[in-house]
Amino acid sequence: MSLNQCGINPPLDLSPQRRELKPQGTLDFPCAGYAERYAPDPDHSLPWHWHDEFEAIYILSGQLTVETPDASYHLAQGDCIAINTGVLHCANTAASCEIRSVVFSPGLITGGKDTVFAKKYIAPLAGCRAFRAYAFDRQAEAGAIQALVDACDALAAEAAGYEFVVRARLSALCMALCRRFAPDFAAGRARPNQDEERIQRMLTFIQEHYDRPLTLACIARAAGIGERECLRCFGKTIHVPPMQYLLKYRVMQAADALLARPADSIAQIAAGCGFDNPSNFSQQFRRFYGCSPREYRTRKRG
Repeated sequence: MSLNQCGINPPLDLSPQRRELKPQGTLDFPCAGYAERYAPDPDHSLPWHWHDEFEAIYILSGQLTVETPDASYHLAQGDCIAINTGVLHCANTAASCEIRSVVFSPGLITGGKDTVFAKKYIAPLAGCRAFRAYAFDRQAEAGAIQALVDACDALAAEAAGYEFVVRARLSALCMALCRRFAPDFAAGRARPNQDEERIQRMLTFIQEHYDRPLTLACIARAAGIGERECLRCFGKTIHVPPMQYLLKYRVMQAADALLARPADSIAQIAAGCGFDNPSNFSQQFRRFYGCSPREYRTRKRG
């Protein structure tokens, strides 16, 4: 999966609330940084997704809750969390929150699969069963947190040679993680979680087909399971029924489309996001955003 596509998410630069510090990553420099503001509404939430890169988030102000299928992390100003490759996660807040985040390929640190950095450190870290997400201790691990802040600052400034700074500071962050989880490296690579693998397949299916008529049976077939097992899998893993998840995803895609395609009518946006009629679309949109699609478009553009 490419750096600019995180699981179920649209490309990371589509959200009007997300400002890129370094637009996308490249094959030459696989790292992207973001400055984001969250508020307690769907427009500012980060839905369940995953990616093949590491991610690190720093809370600049406010509070943020990051969830994985097996844990919740309640973060406040000054906190920092790292998320392992391939781990399902989402984020939301009960109040306003401002963060800085970096998504980077393991290859940025290792320089190749056969280097000592890959074999001795990063491959064992990425495969560590104990490391899914980790909130750093603000006092004991202040240096690791500062390393992330420095990397974000370097990405934002883009001064001459900033790539060296970013790589060095993210290497320091990874070294802190390696120190923390080295005792667990001997346990071997994490075994794939069947439920999470199924969820990833079903979420990918929703992302690719949300604009078409979808049923519970369609979603279940994407993972090769029955409807009852699909319901169980969603409930156990991300705690949201599949059809409810599909509805929210459609509404969020429609919110982006209302701003990205100003020439399109409300009816065109509704049809393009999988709603069978404009009336149902408006009703569901108001349920999530507290206003009509037209009001939302006017307010955001004004």
